[in-house]
Amino acid sequence: QVQLQESGPGLVKPSQTLSLTCTVSGGSITTNLHYWNWIRQPPGKGLEWMGAIAYSGNTYYIPSLNGRTSISRDTSKNQFTLQLSSVTPEDTAVYYCARSNYVGSGWYKGIVRTEDFASWGQGTQVTVSS
Repeated sequence: QVQLQESGPGLVKPSQTLSLTCTVSGGSITTNLHYWNWIRQPPGKGLEWMGAIAYSGNTYYIPSLNGRTSISRDTSKNQFTLQLSSVTPEDTAVYYCARSNYVGSGWYKGIVRTEDFASWGQGTQVTVSS
């Protein structure tokens, strides 16, 4: 059973870069055909898929974040990391990491279902405020 755990600061100042790490246990992030995703949910809104890093190291990002997103991995630690630059209060959300077996085309259009993902972290609240 794969388990995921997010970690990172709960408070970030506007214009700074948000950095979150997801630690995976019970499975390897290089397992074939597994994709490792970052998803967020702003207060009062639905799930927003932000991007993913594949088992191969390939990355996928939603264009609406205007290139502010970067996802990388450390295979020696079995972790993957999200960096979101130039944050504003609109980036305040609960951030989740999750595993999927594909990258859904609907996710780019904002159509994100919890059942699209095989495993989820518990989520971590990030607030952007000065």
